Amino acid sequence: MIISWNTTKRCNLYCKHCYRDSNENPMYNELSTKEGLKLIEEIKEAGFKILILSGGEPLIRDDIEIFAKKASEIGLIPVLGTNATLIDKKRAKSLKDAGVKACAVSIDSVDENKHDNFRGKEGSFKKAIEGIKNLNEVGIRVQINSTIRKDNLHEIEALNEFAIENKASSHHPFFLVKTGRGLNIGDVFLDEDEYAKAIEEIIKLSKNSKIELKPTCAPQFMVEAKKQNINMRFSRGCIAGIKYCCILPNGDVHICPYAPIKVDNIRINTFDYIWKHNEIFLELRDFDKYKGVCKNCKNINICGGCRARAYEETNDYMEGDSICKLKTNWRSLN
Repeated sequence: MIISWNTTKRCNLYCKHCYRDSNENPMYNELSTKEGLKLIEEIKEAGFKILILSGGEPLIRDDIEIFAKKASEIGLIPVLGTNATLIDKKRAKSLKDAGVKACAVSIDSVDENKHDNFRGKEGSFKKAIEGIKNLNEVGIRVQINSTIRKDNLHEIEALNEFAIENKASSHHPFFLVKTGRGLNIGDVFLDEDEYAKAIEEIIKLSKNSKIELKPTCAPQFMVEAKKQNINMRFSRGCIAGIKYCCILPNGDVHICPYAPIKVDNIRINTFDYIWKHNEIFLELRDFDKYKGVCKNCKNINICGGCRARAYEETNDYMEGDSICKLKTNWRSLN
């Protein structure tokens, strides 16, 4: 099980699609160091294995190493979700000493100018590359995350090669979800056919890729892998509320970072209690309660549809994922 804690909303970049609408302005209601340490204990108690410390940009907080060390000491695996622009040699060593095992770094194009434009700051590509090199030098595993859109759809293979060349252990293409600032860039979202073809391409590439290549926020990839007779190490496409959830900077608990569905707040109830007893989480774990095209789908167990996309389109997180139509033959696959 894996959990993402958005430790801050602050960020040194201004990405066009940011699901947290992050910026450089401080958020005064962020969990304190003391509250964060208590939360980490509750996450362990709830049975989670991997803790993603993300943001915003988590390295803006000066207590990230404290959180990572605490997580490591009690048996969690601490990893970071970062733009890597703040990772100089000193910070890389500090993260290594604190027990950070991996960093997921965002690279959205092999074209430096295109990446910088999407991330909202000139020079961010070069600084990210420098950060990746510093992580490699201290032995922290690197994963490259790429946000897939119409204007970089043709770069999937090139981005995977970039990840390999920069000694990453995995490459995860992320499919855009309309939330946060992403609501303002609708013209770059993939249509149904582009979405299906992109998943098919990624799964085909994964056969011979030297590193792990996995679509994210595209749960139908599990069905496509089944169709192509490829065994994946993953059990299900969408694990929101089942084996995954996220915590916002102020302690709100959401089913995933891309679905603005508040479940509870860890300042009101302990996280382990919320995870085990909250009605929304329990509903998501009952596949008989899913609706629309997902309700009677033969692949509900391995796919599940995107809960964030269902919510964005219908205001109901249990509704069907509209991107999954019969003509893609994901639902009709035996």
